[in-house]
Amino acid sequence: MKIGDTFTVKKVVTEDMTAAALGSGGLPVFGTPYLVAMVENAAFTYLQQELPEGKSTVGTKVEVSHVSPSPIGMEITVTVEVTDISANGKMVDFKATATDTAGLIGEGTHQRAVITVDRFMDKCQAKLG
Repeated sequence: MKIGDTFTVKKVVTEDMTAAALGSGGLPVFGTPYLVAMVENAAFTYLQQELPEGKSTVGTKVEVSHVSPSPIGMEITVTVEVTDISANGKMVDFKATATDTAGLIGEGTHQRAVITVDRFMDKCQAKLG
């Protein structure tokens, strides 16, 4: 993993990906929550292939502008680019760009933390008492 690396995911908008279906709005257009999920998925998928067994990542910060609507049936492309890696390698920052076949629909930033899966899940489960 290095600064400048990129990773891309693509999906065709379906009804279950719309603002109306997700409850984030009332229109049958590509929903912002799904855009955020695609940004996180692209960054997660890129990092997961770079990490050893027993390690994973969790999202810690997302800032995304959704600037143009996309209808059902249109393909969405999200590309993330590594912009920073902390000195200890535990925090990775990304720039994200989202397009549909007509052009730019969104952009922003995302940050993920590298975690040890067992330790993270133990900490999570401890909340149950």
